[in-house]
Amino acid sequence: MVIARFLIIPFLLLSLQAQAAVTASIDRADIELNESFTLELTTDQNIDALPDVSVLEKDFRVGQPSQLSNTTILNGQIRRSKTWSYVLMPKRAGQLVIPAISVGNASSNPLVVDVTEPSYSPPGEAEVFITTEVDFDETYVQAQVLLTTKIYRSVAVRQPALRDPTVSGAEVLQELAGDNRSYEAVINGTPYHVIERVIAIYPQESGEIELSPARFEARVLRNGRITGRKVFESDPLTVTVLPTPPMPADYPNAVWLPARDLVLSENWSRNAEEITAGEPLTRHVTVSALGQLETQIPAIEPPEVDGINVYPDKPELSRKVEPGGIRGVRKDQYALIGVAAGTVVLPALELPWWNVEEGAWEVARLPERSVEIIASGPPPVEPPPEPVLVDETVPVDAVTVTVHSDFWRRVSEILAALLLLTLFAWWWSSRPRSAPREPAPVPIYKQQAKCLKTARKAALAGDAAAVRGALIEWGKLQWPEQPPRSIGIIAERVSAPLADELLTLSRLSYGPSGSDWNGAALAKALRSFAVLKDEDATATELLPPLAPEAVATSGRS
Repeated sequence: MVIARFLIIPFLLLSLQAQAAVTASIDRADIELNESFTLELTTDQNIDALPDVSVLEKDFRVGQPSQLSNTTILNGQIRRSKTWSYVLMPKRAGQLVIPAISVGNASSNPLVVDVTEPSYSPPGEAEVFITTEVDFDETYVQAQVLLTTKIYRSVAVRQPALRDPTVSGAEVLQELAGDNRSYEAVINGTPYHVIERVIAIYPQESGEIELSPARFEARVLRNGRITGRKVFESDPLTVTVLPTPPMPADYPNAVWLPARDLVLSENWSRNAEEITAGEPLTRHVTVSALGQLETQIPAIEPPEVDGINVYPDKPELSRKVEPGGIRGVRKDQYALIGVAAGTVVLPALELPWWNVEEGAWEVARLPERSVEIIASGPPPVEPPPEPVLVDETVPVDAVTVTVHSDFWRRVSEILAALLLLTLFAWWWSSRPRSAPREPAPVPIYKQQAKCLKTARKAALAGDAAAVRGALIEWGKLQWPEQPPRSIGIIAERVSAPLADELLTLSRLSYGPSGSDWNGAALAKALRSFAVLKDEDATATELLPPLAPEAVATSGRS
């Protein structure tokens, strides 16, 4: 019975497989009612099931999906994953919930998006225009201000160039808050492609910050012809920087720390309620501040406590970009060593900070903690065994008993058998396995020809959704480094008349239902077109970075 159980366990361990995990993510959490955003569903296994996105149709318009499979081989182990991308446009304003989406037997995590009413309109019937806005018109020294620049265009452009607003007045620090975003928007029935750039500004002194207009230059492709270079500018902006308010009465020596949100947390290397004297215990204290740089977060100095020596280590500084801007993270590490036996109380840790949204002081706090220190010393000595009492009336050698038993011999045989089975199971599980041979990949040009053929058939059949899906798949093969997310982007990279037909079809996606679309003309254009060169078809999303090869810039502009 023991041998049978031992044989079953290795096979059970080898046959267990982790259930596929599905993760949902969005590129933006704060959007306006007439804007689109991208939802991505990623599974850690290459499963055949499709996501059930019908739960999204209540609050969102769901665009044509795209799919990406990935296979990696590491140390002979094959790992596969799959990602589905959906372009969503909300149907109403408010706080909308993206519910858990089922993919096979697994479900994704729910997400929340804040949808607001449109706050802008195009100047007249503009085909291209640019806007800038700040999240705070009035702020404090060292508090984050987000400057958002958006470029709207309903036509294709060539040779785009963006010049960010220049800053004058009070001294500031500037940081690029994430990569440029690309999405679609519908304004007064006209679909626009939008490029968004966000810059975090940190004023270093009180006064006024003057932001000049952002400047966008490009040549516009209209009716198959390219215009001369046009210049588009946004409105100038002004931000008032207030001086630092007085420190709170209970914390007169507090460090000025403005933020939109702050979280103070801790964790320990092991159980902190009881330690042995002389043995180190590590405490990690983490401060996470939204709207603040990690270099501006002060260290929390733990107070001295009798009975414990505290040794600080070098802090870990990091950051991440969220919809609310840059979140700075500071992680301090302390080694605690008990000196003598007894109970020691670690005082509470408190960090005052200024809530820029509420305009008031708040205090983040970690409660006090009791630690029991146990004395260290040599191990206790075991007492000697008690003597065995012998009945003196019975001679010791009066009776001799010989017991014959093969019990221990059988135990030894069973242990030897188990050892052999263990060695066999180890050899079987660790022997090299050849990876399954992958089928030869289909050449790129054949895949592209198949996509174009599918698009032509769909165009002749009047199936706009199938045309978009086939052309987006073709675009991913044509430009693997810069895959297009919509046929509007493809229109910028191909020659006329295909570019004009694709723009017409793009307007149909978000425009009125009565829009005119000629499937036969698009099918004909797909048979003869050219892919524009890089210098003539630079996509708008490939705008120059804020500060190339630099992490941060500072100074008075």
